[in-house]
Amino acid sequence: MERLLAQLCGSSAAWPLPLWEGDTTGHCFTQLVLSALPHALLAVLSACYLGTPRSPDYILPCSPGWRLRLAASFLLSVFPLLDLLPVALPPGAGPGPIGLEVLEGCVAAVAWISHSLALWVLSHSSHGHSRGPLALALVALLPAPALVLTVLWHCQRGTLLPPLLPGPVARLCLLILQLAALLAYALGWAAPGGPREPWAQEPLLPEDQEPEVAEDGESWLSHFSYAWLAPLLARGACGELQQPQDICRLPHRLHPTYLARVFQSHWQEGARLWRALYRAFGRCYLTLGLLKLVGTMLGFSGPLLLSLLVGFLEEGQEPLSHGLLYALGLASGAVLGAVLQNQYGYEVCKVKLQARGAVLNILYRKTLQLGPSRPPTGEALNLLGTDSERLLNFAGSFHEAWGLPLQLAITLYMLYQQVGVAFVGGLILALLLVPVNKVIATRIMASNQEMLRHKDARVKLVTELLSGIRVIKLCGWEQALGARVEACRARELGRLRVIKYLDAACVYLWAALPVVISIVIFITYVLMGHQLTATKVFTALALVRMLILPLNNFPWVINGLLEAKVSLDRIQLFLDLPNHNPQAYYSPDPPTEPSTVLELHGALFSWDPVGTSQETFIGHLEVKKGMLVGIVGKVGCGKSSLLAAIAGELHRLRGRVVVWGLSKGFGLATQEPWIQFATIRDNILFGKTFDAQLYKEVLEACALNDDLSILPAGDQTEVGEKGMTLSGGQRARIALARAVYQEKELYLLDDPLAAVDADVANHLLHRCILGMLSHSTRLLCTHRTEYLERADVVLLMEAGRLIQAGPPSEILPLVQPVPKAWAENGQKSDSATRNAADWWLSHWISQLKAENSSQEVQASTSPASTGLFSPQLLLFSPGNLYTPVFPLPKAAPNGSSDIHFYLTVYATIAGVNSLCTLLRAVLFAAGTLEAAATLHRRLLHRVLMAPVTFFNATPTGRILNRFSSDVACVDDSLPFILNILLANAAGLLGLLAVLGSGLPWLLLLLPPLSIIYYHVQRHYRASSRELRRLGSLTLSPLYTHLADTLAGLSVLRATGATYRFEEENQRLLELNQRCQFATSATMQWLDIRLQLMGAAVVSAIAGIALVQHQQGLANPGLVGLSLSYALSLTGLLSGLVSSFTQTEAMLVSVERLEEYSCDLPQEPQGQPLQLGTGWLTQGGVEFQDVVLAYRPGLPNALDGVTFCVQPGEKLGIVGRTGSGKSSLLLVLFRLLEPSSGRVLLDGVDISQLELAQLRSQLAIIPQEPFLFSGTVRENLDPRGLHKDRALWQALEQCHLSEVITSMGGLDGELGEGGRSLSLGQRQLLCLARALLTDAKVRSCVLMRPQQVWTRRQTSCSSRPSANALPTRQC
Repeated sequence: MERLLAQLCGSSAAWPLPLWEGDTTGHCFTQLVLSALPHALLAVLSACYLGTPRSPDYILPCSPGWRLRLAASFLLSVFPLLDLLPVALPPGAGPGPIGLEVLEGCVAAVAWISHSLALWVLSHSSHGHSRGPLALALVALLPAPALVLTVLWHCQRGTLLPPLLPGPVARLCLLILQLAALLAYALGWAAPGGPREPWAQEPLLPEDQEPEVAEDGESWLSHFSYAWLAPLLARGACGELQQPQDICRLPHRLHPTYLARVFQSHWQEGARLWRALYRAFGRCYLTLGLLKLVGTMLGFSGPLLLSLLVGFLEEGQEPLSHGLLYALGLASGAVLGAVLQNQYGYEVCKVKLQARGAVLNILYRKTLQLGPSRPPTGEALNLLGTDSERLLNFAGSFHEAWGLPLQLAITLYMLYQQVGVAFVGGLILALLLVPVNKVIATRIMASNQEMLRHKDARVKLVTELLSGIRVIKLCGWEQALGARVEACRARELGRLRVIKYLDAACVYLWAALPVVISIVIFITYVLMGHQLTATKVFTALALVRMLILPLNNFPWVINGLLEAKVSLDRIQLFLDLPNHNPQAYYSPDPPTEPSTVLELHGALFSWDPVGTSQETFIGHLEVKKGMLVGIVGKVGCGKSSLLAAIAGELHRLRGRVVVWGLSKGFGLATQEPWIQFATIRDNILFGKTFDAQLYKEVLEACALNDDLSILPAGDQTEVGEKGMTLSGGQRARIALARAVYQEKELYLLDDPLAAVDADVANHLLHRCILGMLSHSTRLLCTHRTEYLERADVVLLMEAGRLIQAGPPSEILPLVQPVPKAWAENGQKSDSATRNAADWWLSHWISQLKAENSSQEVQASTSPASTGLFSPQLLLFSPGNLYTPVFPLPKAAPNGSSDIHFYLTVYATIAGVNSLCTLLRAVLFAAGTLEAAATLHRRLLHRVLMAPVTFFNATPTGRILNRFSSDVACVDDSLPFILNILLANAAGLLGLLAVLGSGLPWLLLLLPPLSIIYYHVQRHYRASSRELRRLGSLTLSPLYTHLADTLAGLSVLRATGATYRFEEENQRLLELNQRCQFATSATMQWLDIRLQLMGAAVVSAIAGIALVQHQQGLANPGLVGLSLSYALSLTGLLSGLVSSFTQTEAMLVSVERLEEYSCDLPQEPQGQPLQLGTGWLTQGGVEFQDVVLAYRPGLPNALDGVTFCVQPGEKLGIVGRTGSGKSSLLLVLFRLLEPSSGRVLLDGVDISQLELAQLRSQLAIIPQEPFLFSGTVRENLDPRGLHKDRALWQALEQCHLSEVITSMGGLDGELGEGGRSLSLGQRQLLCLARALLTDAKVRSCVLMRPQQVWTRRQTSCSSRPSANALPTRQC
């Protein structure tokens, strides 16, 4: 190669490519390196854009900027060819040989021709609306330095001085013209002309334009460089990523519809999830192992080539061509390794997203198919969030499980080649810590499982707390239930504390291990009689760090696999739950008679598959078409269970169920109305096409016209989650209207008249049930027997049995409005140190080298080669984590008599390093735990103190997202990334300090490198923040949709809306997948640019090292130290940018928690008055001109209400739905503050009282019973103030003692929402809870056991608020 270069350049073989010739750079170096190479790069890059598709909306002509660039490129393709003509003119135009000039000119001409064609294609594509790819413009300007240097050469040689020669003068003129054309090209890019204003001012994504499809149809260069992300990143930089629709659409392979189809082809009921995932995506994932293998091998090519390059620099015996080959191989390996590793990471991310889409889709589909055995909502949400993410971490851990041992084996072999058997001592020390790490990992795994259980319990409790927040505030239980949540959180933090301190132990062991192993290896090596040299010391040091990487990561990889296994088992348990199977549940045979709609023969049903709960038995029931069937019976007798059994929501243990027209579904109105977070019209239509006439009739039949007239937007008014902004009667009528609008043949109506007043109930009966539905078959369950007189048949239920059926005249007299026992038996009740260690090694090796040189040569080294701050030591080293591996030379005796002194100092510094590492790990773990506890405590307190209006307007899923995903991020993910960020920052500071002290000239590369890094990461972070925000924003609707589906599953099945809800879930999932995919792709966009910058630094360092070698400048200690540290420079910068960006993104979770912890509105607490605990002694209530508006601008709900209730009086409040009955109670309990007026209790203005002081003296039985998961005791007495005897007395008064005894007594579990009891039994339990209070003012809303209530109110004021109290109870 030297001869070829010498012949081409016309130089000597000893110095074939001179860098300097006189006062300027060598012309051959300028033409080959500064001109031919950039032009070759321009040709390749331009060719990659020749296949860019033409834009369909392209409008001629193109902008002046593009035209200027096209003209300049055409001229620049002609000038190099014209420049070849003077070369042949005698006496020669210089400055170089003809062969060199022809080669450079042809390469330049081809490059600019290719670039001209690329510009023409780009100007006719979507890039024509902007400046085009920035990289292409920058590469086009790279040949400018070569032109400038050649012009300087002509000026120094006097080309323009007489005598003027035509050849050199012509070439100089052409050079000036080329520079002018390049300047015109730069101006054309900087000022594109016409399209620039729209490009800068118009939105990057017009409203009527769909965003681009990610990746599909892009060229291979666009795939590798992620150029297809340019529009997305441009929108992020301009702040136009405001909603998920602004993000590029998913590739076809990642679309949820495609993933669902692929996964379902491999999935069958009862199959193992992991098998289906493997069959669907496993083969593609396993092939990525080849990329991982090649990338790992290329990673080791770096140390091998560096070893050869360092050997070339130190020995100086090899020809220059060998050094050039080593440098080129090093650069090529770095570039190829960066591309392969990046593509491996990107493809793994895509496989994870594919598996995520499939898993979330199958989880939701399973939710739609669940039978009566259903998990709590909190547990289902954890499956959707935490467990699915942990399961997908398997994708990143599996290939590492075999890649890390392979890396470990290769590293050990290379370490053996370096220091021989001396490495065994350090290896034994490292291996001894492996079982210790295994024990730690096992403990972490066990603690992690317990923590997940406690987290499930906490999220479940928070879910129930949010669903009943109104009742909790009315009863003043915020502190009691908040203490229960804090107790769950304390148990969760107890497990987290164990995990964090075990993590700290691992951090300490593996962070201190490199220094300890290095000490052991070096002591062993020296005691074996070998000589320490710079190559040995710093190569071994870096290899030890490479050895620690697999040893450190492998246990965590195994831990990640075990966590994935745990989450897989949890998801598999959910998928194995029994399905709702209508084909097996209902008899396939038609009814015995054509006129029959429903038949039950010997049918036994239960809420659980083994029949341990109360069973419902129907010996024989036959319902004809068009009949109105009434179902009556005592509370808890099984009326709702019978309707649930007909709807298929119970387990059928035996018997036959025959339903005519089953495929058409049912019209179902449940006892607890299920309302979506949507407009009233959407709730009524429920996916059915809008029919104006039918819709009008339904509104009239369900008495909704008057209610809609007072709402701000009529039927377009959005109701809160679960209809919280509506009254109970409005919710019931909207649910009934939804069922009526579906126009079904069979209607199951579970007490729809209970929540409305007498007039509205009469209207619903005659206009709806007996009117619009007169041609349908209706099963009506109700306590209001006066409305069943027109029924065709009445069924009497008792203890889950159908005991009698007949006409109303026979059955209704048998129904007792109030059990006699209630009236007779009532009773009263009550890095810097590691940097220092390595610097000491450098100093030690330098001293050894100096002493050996002195003994052998008897001459001191020159100051230029030994000075600590020598400006001539311009030896740069590549920027990755690998160091040179040099073959083990022949052993030599030690040249230093102070070996023990150096080893002692090194060991001392290492000990200080170990101590600092231990303190850092422990303090960081303690700080993490304190932050986690404080953030959750403040969040919970603030949410509990928020007003009811906040919960009416905020979806529960949004609040739950704070308590689940965001809290989990603060507990685990954020501390992990923050620790990495701080470690990278400290490591970078130490690295810069070492480089600055060892080789100050290395710092010259840092400013330009820092500027490039700054601009790349800033461009990335602008989009990353918004993508993270949109990811959280699109995750909350998924949570809410799943919770809604679980709550309204029976309605969905009855109306046949499951397919529509599954499509809605896929739409929500697609939006979230967009955000997840864009986040992953932008991270890879950042990674490839940082890696390629590192590869460029590697190339520059290798080239400068060769140049310095020619100057004869070297210092073994400083060169070794600089190599060892400069190798990790790019890796540290990359890790710093990545960890900083991830930390910034995860701090969004902290920001979201702080938003609720600091900015949430709070209930006005009032002033604590010194009134004593029993200040309300009489119970007098007085309203004085009270005015209440729910929000500014709305009509007054209460308008100047004034009345007075004397102590001991019983006041009944009646009125139609929406008349303000509940509003009176809201004002009395200060859930809402009146606009004006006062409320007095025993003469005390309640606005002057603390909320706890007020509500503790009041009692209420809410319209909707609220129970939470836990024992009967906890639900009866949340504060734990009463003894068991008092609890049993209250239960006996409400006739619940037998039911509670059958459940296991006071310690029996009620289940989520009290689902172990019927709705009537839940109401009675709420009544028993109210009877335990000693309040002087009590309120009830629509309670049946009026005589019990009346008997307990002899010494207090009571205010039953009811839509209609039966006359026999008044």
